[in-house]
Amino acid sequence: MSVRSGRKPAINSMALICALLLSRLPVLAADKLVGGPFVVHVGPRSATVIWIVETGSASLGTEPGKAEKTVPVLRAEKVTYPGLKPGTTYYYDALGRDEGRGSFKTAPIGTADFQFVVYGDNRTRHDVHRRVMAAVMKHGTPDFALQSGDMVENGADSSLWPVFFDIERELLSKTAFFPTLGNHERNNRLYYEFFDQALPYYSFDWGQAHFSIMNSDIGNSAASSAAKASFWAEQTRWLEDDLAKSQDAAFRFVLAHHPPITAVARRQGDNPEMMALMPLFEKQHVTAGLFGHDHNYQHYLKNGVHYVISGGGGAPLYDVDKPPAGITQKVVSTENFVWFKVTGKSAHVEAYTPDGSTIDSFDLNQ
Repeated sequence: MSVRSGRKPAINSMALICALLLSRLPVLAADKLVGGPFVVHVGPRSATVIWIVETGSASLGTEPGKAEKTVPVLRAEKVTYPGLKPGTTYYYDALGRDEGRGSFKTAPIGTADFQFVVYGDNRTRHDVHRRVMAAVMKHGTPDFALQSGDMVENGADSSLWPVFFDIERELLSKTAFFPTLGNHERNNRLYYEFFDQALPYYSFDWGQAHFSIMNSDIGNSAASSAAKASFWAEQTRWLEDDLAKSQDAAFRFVLAHHPPITAVARRQGDNPEMMALMPLFEKQHVTAGLFGHDHNYQHYLKNGVHYVISGGGGAPLYDVDKPPAGITQKVVSTENFVWFKVTGKSAHVEAYTPDGSTIDSFDLNQ
């Protein structure tokens, strides 16, 4: 015979405490969003959404208990979406709240109209960087952005990346992002983690255009001279093969941080490896080479190849005191960004200052 006591079972106080703590865990342990979300590896049928979170901090000092430097501990989270449709705008929600929402357009296939922006060297003078990005957004929303390197002063310093992502937040939430290694990224692992890059060079297609992204920072590419030479030889072989396979494209663009040509007198001849690639650019019918590193705007035309330097994203400006004779189209020491508008098989290029003034304007021929 069973007996019911009629009394409620005793509540385990320890279990109750644990349950309450667990219920609050997502709030107490929530990571702080410090970058993104933004979208990389955008193709016609797939894309990767990335966001950067701060999981804590770490301190360092010369005496026990005395913190002289404290830096955030950062981690990249990501999700890849396959099975997408070409040339389609998608809206994502990575966090379930407003700051985790954004949009992007997948790459179209075949002939299409699109626009993209090129800028770089925004590593310092954050107030200037903000003005440049505000001007970009005022101009319009590009289908994608090409960043020519030197996003931060030192890529190994985790405290600098949240500043970059904060200033770039509006642009990154509305477009696809294609980054380039600059010398100030120091070839650090954070660059590869934050932008989900396995190699320091890659390529992609967007409509009728092909883009080859290089790592011109030979100095930080390896430890020894022999390893640096090996890296450059390997990358050069990749570039030649990549360009050769893209000859059916209406436009071929090469993006790297260091330019082969410059009007900055003290830097002329500094990049002999890049200069040595110019015959390859001509042989493979490169439409334009896009670069940074020099903090100004420069445009050259040599043997049918345009060379555009847009390093005016915030870093201190350099003089354009010795323009190369015979090939110089425009050189100006000013902050800038460059807007490309592709319509069918024609392309128009405009370079702007942060106040919206036009620096340069030209068309690209097939």
